[in-house]
Amino acid sequence: MTDLLVAGGRVLRPDLTVERADVLVDQDDGTIVAVDEPGELGGDDELDASGGLVMPGLVNAHTHVAMTLLRGYADDKPLDRWLQEDIWPVEAELTAEDVRAGAELGLVEMVKSGTTALSDMYFHVDEIAGAVEQAGVRAVLGHTAVTVGKDDEGAREDVRESLAVARDLDGAADGRVRTTFQPHSLTTVGEEYLREFVPEADAADLPVHCHANETTDEVDPILDEHGVRPLEYADDVGLLGADTWLAHCVHVDGAEIDLLAETGTGVAHCPASNMKLASGMAPVQALLDAGVTVGIGTDGAASNNDLDMFDEMRDAAMVGKLAADDAAAVDAGTVVEMATANGAELLGFDSGRVEPGANADLAVLDLDAAHLTPAHDLVSHLTYAARGSDVCHTVCDGEVLMRDREVEVFDEAAVRDRAAEHADSLVGRAGES
Repeated sequence: MTDLLVAGGRVLRPDLTVERADVLVDQDDGTIVAVDEPGELGGDDELDASGGLVMPGLVNAHTHVAMTLLRGYADDKPLDRWLQEDIWPVEAELTAEDVRAGAELGLVEMVKSGTTALSDMYFHVDEIAGAVEQAGVRAVLGHTAVTVGKDDEGAREDVRESLAVARDLDGAADGRVRTTFQPHSLTTVGEEYLREFVPEADAADLPVHCHANETTDEVDPILDEHGVRPLEYADDVGLLGADTWLAHCVHVDGAEIDLLAETGTGVAHCPASNMKLASGMAPVQALLDAGVTVGIGTDGAASNNDLDMFDEMRDAAMVGKLAADDAAAVDAGTVVEMATANGAELLGFDSGRVEPGANADLAVLDLDAAHLTPAHDLVSHLTYAARGSDVCHTVCDGEVLMRDREVEVFDEAAVRDRAAEHADSLVGRAGES
């Protein structure tokens, strides 16, 4: 057995208490072997966590990682105009090579800010899976199917591709990749396709991930056409269940919240994107109170505009209080759980906690910073004060992905240069079309 010792720091325990301890990792099977008093454990390799906090790696429960190529490309518009006028036209020009370059850039950004698992929705998924394998992180991947604007043959082909990708890529990257069936949303995939293909996904035991209730424009058409709220319609076509998590759920009413809880359907909350696109404020505390599992996602870098989960945690706490009109709502400890254990539960990974037997997915936060002083409450700091740039080491599946701020799984400078070149070329082609 090859061991990694994360030594000299304080450890965030699953009950959110903090104690001085060392963490021993079995690098052969990628799990945590022991968490013990300082000096009691030894390893073949060592990460110095002195003056730091060892915490679970963060889980980005909803993103579009290759959209890093569109960071800052189109801002300050509502969702529908942003998609139709800017994003969809340029995405029509995407090549597999573009997606690989954007995915690598996004994964470097995530590794550098302590994220060890993500749920991604996009296209050219083979390329994203290849980038994930190289990055060493965990991911839930899928091809996002859209049927609007396509003839019946094209629509069916797209939905079938979502099913095929989910079947073919599950278990890739030595088991670090899981997959989902991904209808884009309730308004961009026609009812006939949902009724035909959702049962196929269910028969194949494929989890489901899609957008829902992000804006009122995703609510009103369902009400007008079907006479029911969107999540009641989603349940009727078989989308809801314990293996489903929905992105956004901003505009949900009490009955829909109860339906999410009753069916065991999870939610990925994306506060920064929701604020930037003026989509609204998700009722996160009400969802949590009802027993819904809520994780946190950054959404894509085109609508955020970064993939730093610490930023997202702070946003989740702040907007959660505004939405509930209660300063005690969506408290710091709850947010940390949302970004770690809850996200891992949604994605189906045995991660999100620092304890023996769990996946060795860790981030070490350097506490030696003015904005993290004094250390009255480190859980508070994680939610309200920490930044992705405070992460000094990142570990996933027992392997060191970043040591002392140096990414070990990519040539960061080369990734940045390549992504910039692909972004310029992509936007140029879109402008010519």
